[in-house]
Amino acid sequence: MSITLNIYYCGKDSSARAFAREMLDSGTVAAIRAENGNLRYEYFFPAEDPQTVLLIDSWCDQAALDKHHGSPIMDRIEEMREKYDIHMKVERYIPDEDRPSDGAFIR
Repeated sequence: MSITLNIYYCGKDSSARAFAREMLDSGTVAAIRAENGNLRYEYFFPAEDPQTVLLIDSWCDQAALDKHHGSPIMDRIEEMREKYDIHMKVERYIPDEDRPSDGAFIR
C-alpha cells in the first residue's frame, strides 16, 4: 500500500520558502524524485500562511520510505532544516482506493 505524507515546514519570515527553494535548486528534490519507490515529492504554499510550506511526499510502500529515511539524502535535508531553523508537522494518509469512495462529491 502506498503512503502519502503531508509535511508542513514552518519557519520565521520566509525561511520555509527559502528552504524549499534551496531543496529544489541544489538538486536534492530531483535526487529524491529519482529514488526507487518515490511517487510524488512536491511543494505547495498555503494561501493563508506565508510562513509555511506544504510538502506532499508519496512512496510506494513503507520499505521504500524507510530506505529513503536511511539514505545520505536525509543528512542533506537535516542540514538544510537546521540552516533555516525549520520545524515540522507531519500527517500520514492512506490512498482513497482503500476506503469507500467519495466519488459523488468529486467533480
